[in-house]
Amino acid sequence: MDGHGGRPHKAERDALTVEVGFALVSAAFLAALVFAAVVGPAFLFGLPDLLSALLFQVGLALAPVVFVVRVVCVLVDFRRGAQPSQPGRTSPDS
Repeated sequence: MDGHGGRPHKAERDALTVEVGFALVSAAFLAALVFAAVVGPAFLFGLPDLLSALLFQVGLALAPVVFVVRVVCVLVDFRRGAQPSQPGRTSPDS
């Protein structure tokens, strides 16, 4: 935004669109990875039905939590703005 409460410029809207897309895609990938890591051993090792069902339920509960946490983290980092390219230096002249 331009700092005066106006509408965001096209570049800012485009950056936000890309960042939201990245947040959603990376969160979906991470949630699927966590689900597979939790549920995978049940299929891989042929665990008893009760343990397999428990792992499946844990995976179903954990995946959405990981999804939401990832989306929030990515969008909060985006809102903070760009970090300096050299840690400890805040001005391009330094």
